[in-house]
Amino acid sequence: MLLEPDQILTEAIVETVFSGSSLLIKMNRNTKVLALKYRPQTFEDLIGQDVVAETISNSIKANKVPNAYLFTGIRGIGKTTTARIVAKSLNCLNGIDNLCKDDLCENCIAISNSNHIDVLEMDAASKTGVDDIRDLIEFSRYGPTTAKYKIFIIDEVHMLSKQAFNALLKTLEEPPEYLKFIFATTEIKKIPITVVSRCQRFDLSRIKSLELFNFIKKIKDKENGNASDDALKLIVKISEGSVRDALSLLDRALLTLDKHKELDLISVQKIFGYFDKSQLINLFELIFKGKETEVLNTYREIYNQGVEPKIFINDFLELLYYFKNIESLNIDGTNFSLNDEEFNRIKSISEKIDNETLILFWQFTIKVLEELDIVSNQHLSMEMFLIRLIHLKSIKNTSDTIYEGSQHTNEGAFQTSLSQKKDDEDLLGIKNTAETIGQMKNIVQEKNVKLKDNKKAEAQSNVINSFDDLLEVCSFRKEIKLKYELEKNVNLVSFEDQRIEISFNEDLDKDFIKDLSLKLYEWTNNRWIITLSKTKGQPSKKEKEVNLKKELIDNVKNSLIYQNILDKFPDAELVDVNPNERENKND
Repeated sequence: MLLEPDQILTEAIVETVFSGSSLLIKMNRNTKVLALKYRPQTFEDLIGQDVVAETISNSIKANKVPNAYLFTGIRGIGKTTTARIVAKSLNCLNGIDNLCKDDLCENCIAISNSNHIDVLEMDAASKTGVDDIRDLIEFSRYGPTTAKYKIFIIDEVHMLSKQAFNALLKTLEEPPEYLKFIFATTEIKKIPITVVSRCQRFDLSRIKSLELFNFIKKIKDKENGNASDDALKLIVKISEGSVRDALSLLDRALLTLDKHKELDLISVQKIFGYFDKSQLINLFELIFKGKETEVLNTYREIYNQGVEPKIFINDFLELLYYFKNIESLNIDGTNFSLNDEEFNRIKSISEKIDNETLILFWQFTIKVLEELDIVSNQHLSMEMFLIRLIHLKSIKNTSDTIYEGSQHTNEGAFQTSLSQKKDDEDLLGIKNTAETIGQMKNIVQEKNVKLKDNKKAEAQSNVINSFDDLLEVCSFRKEIKLKYELEKNVNLVSFEDQRIEISFNEDLDKDFIKDLSLKLYEWTNNRWIITLSKTKGQPSKKEKEVNLKKELIDNVKNSLIYQNILDKFPDAELVDVNPNERENKND
């Protein structure tokens, strides 16, 4: 027969009786994992949640306790722990001012062990239905047995069904005085607003890097662990502000190595599959030097350390962010991602890299993340990604590709984005050994060239001094319909300053006069007078073209060459004539 223990805290004694003899087993608290062993028991033990702790303490002291608390935030920052502390604060036999810390009262012991009869902890992930909530409501009708308040702690409350939330609304809004609800969730948006509005909401924030570092360093000392500060900083970075994650990683790291060996940064990188940032900075620098072989060898070294491609890509994006924004950051604000040497090195290199290249690299790298989901061999995809970056960096700066006038040259050697004023050296003072693979422009460069041409054309479009100018402006403004009417259905009588006299044929659009007047005012900021004349006027643009073509055909038909052709090919018929434009060159 096995007797249940009353409690397991600092130590527990379990009495077993086997074959008429009793056996005492002493269980030490050291068997617990660090995340449970050092779980906060009071508000003073909480880290990073000072505002929440102070607000709740003041409300309890002022006897203004809300019907329900709602704690939300990422995993491992103390939502359930805070819920238990609140439950202990409400039911501690010594009161909130003398809350148990070391020598716990009966209520605090039972709540810490999750076996208090008046404090019910429920996991909404396993009990999501409306029937579970109905049982809870039925149980709430009875007052507390030994404590002041009956408290329901519902973890992952967002997992409850819609019907379960609806069943809870009335009780949540007007519960008995002795009943309190405490909800915890990581998905606040999944909770109906009708429930959120009935709770006092607290958003628990991520733990700051420095605060979390000091916390796990104290625990490392208590556990007599041998770990360097750099190793602990990497653990803090990987945990992303979660205390539970940080303690779990520390627990694993301390158990991996012998106690007599120090847990250094390299060891932690191997344990958790992370690599040294200096390797990535070297890789980034080699990309801009165009050294394909060295880039691939460096990446393969990183890959052989057990680094997954997606982790590599995310670290690469992080490094791009630092290169872009290093001037606005400080070492303390980089979440322990960089040490002093790496920080200063990035800051030095970033001064020689233009922002357009970094943004282009960022967009290109984001696309590769999508590619990794559809490629079976991600390692090969990563190598091709780095090769593409090497060629991508060879695109010249936008400022180097815009030339004055309309002539552009296809000649010239490539310069890297790190290139200095010298053509044969980059900004690091290293000659670029990457071979030129051909002149090309990126999208941004072409847009800038087009933008410059467009600005010139736009400035010229404000001046309309002739009918031909009007047709050119219509082409530039993409007013195709208006241009068609002007060319085919309009006969110009006279064209003067802000005055046009025309005649037209029966095919002219009925809204032509109105549309042309509006566009002229829009383009020139002047009102134009358009009058209709009975005079035939000049032939339309299309008529001129037809007449010219007819004249050319007639001239050719009268030529000796055409007559010779007809002699040899009697069935030949002249259909079209394309005159050759010859430039007279004066030597």
